[in-house]
Amino acid sequence: MPAVTVTGPRQSGKTTLCRALFPEHSYCTLEAPDARAFAAEDPRAFLARFPEGAVIDEVQRVPALLSYLQGVIDADPAPGRWILTGSQNLALLESVGQSLAGRAEVLNLLPLAWDEIRRFDPHPATLEEAMFSGGYPRIFDRALDPSRWLRSYVATYVERDVRTVANVGDLALFQRFVQLCAGRTGQLLNYSSLAGDCGVSQPTAKAWLSILETTFVAHRLPAFRANLRKRLVKMPKLYFHDTGLVCWLLGIREPGQLRSHPLRGSIFETWTVSEIVKHRTNRGEPGGLFFYRDRNGAEADLVVESPAGLALLEAKAAATPTSSLFRGLERVRGHFANAAGAGVPLPGVTVVYGGGSLQERGAGRLVPWRRVGEAVPPARR
Repeated sequence: MPAVTVTGPRQSGKTTLCRALFPEHSYCTLEAPDARAFAAEDPRAFLARFPEGAVIDEVQRVPALLSYLQGVIDADPAPGRWILTGSQNLALLESVGQSLAGRAEVLNLLPLAWDEIRRFDPHPATLEEAMFSGGYPRIFDRALDPSRWLRSYVATYVERDVRTVANVGDLALFQRFVQLCAGRTGQLLNYSSLAGDCGVSQPTAKAWLSILETTFVAHRLPAFRANLRKRLVKMPKLYFHDTGLVCWLLGIREPGQLRSHPLRGSIFETWTVSEIVKHRTNRGEPGGLFFYRDRNGAEADLVVESPAGLALLEAKAAATPTSSLFRGLERVRGHFANAAGAGVPLPGVTVVYGGGSLQERGAGRLVPWRRVGEAVPPARR
């Protein structure tokens, strides 16, 4: 493609990655007021400064620039000339879709996956430390205290990014909303309850949740729908992309608090789901992830769709490998067995747990948290 658009949350490493991969490209960030003014007032002259292409950072700050970039690309469609980055998914994708359709590849860069974090020295040694630290690169690159860095991150996010994305009048109330969402990570998304607890209307709660999705703070996991002759839950589940951010928003200030925290299970589930999302995104296999729950309480944290078939996955924070960890997934797998025709393969079953040994059992696979990247096989061989 003539242009590559890299989007993701702020501080996920987009600029560092693009400048490292394309050192011969000129670099410009539209966060700088003078560069942003130049690009907005005279876009043709701005682009003429880069005859060989460039890495343009935070390009969503001047969306009209992409309309002029279209003409430049059509005149010289050499691949890889333009590397665009941005941290506001909705605004950036709208601009790219309208102006650069068929000319730009869009890639998402989420915070570091566990296999990437393990390359740093030091890196988290326990499950509690891994959940507490999250995955933002700067924390590990500079060996920073996660709580102190995330405090500044939240303040910057609320005070700058939220004002840029939407006209939120009461920033303190919005931060309270984000904290309430953190307390609901891994749970069904009930807009009425969330709005009532925050003291805002349902339309406001939905609009604010869209801001969290636009800025890659949280995402909704859709419910799996299939003709299984079961009354399935239809509302989505809410997840954060980073458990370190969840911990800070919940007032957790050291890893040890997670050992007995009432939301330990939900935080571990969020960590596991985010790891699967990152691995599939990094392999170029976004989407295809759902959860399963029926009205009788049968549940699977993840249903993974791929050309190879379906896979069921559950996250259990328990460290002891026991057969009881498969109980919920065996019930769900039974639903698929009852609905499947002859010769239809049943979903594979995997439990990611807080222990340390990888085990293959008759009921399925037990995958330790340190090897979470092995929980779901790749869709393409």
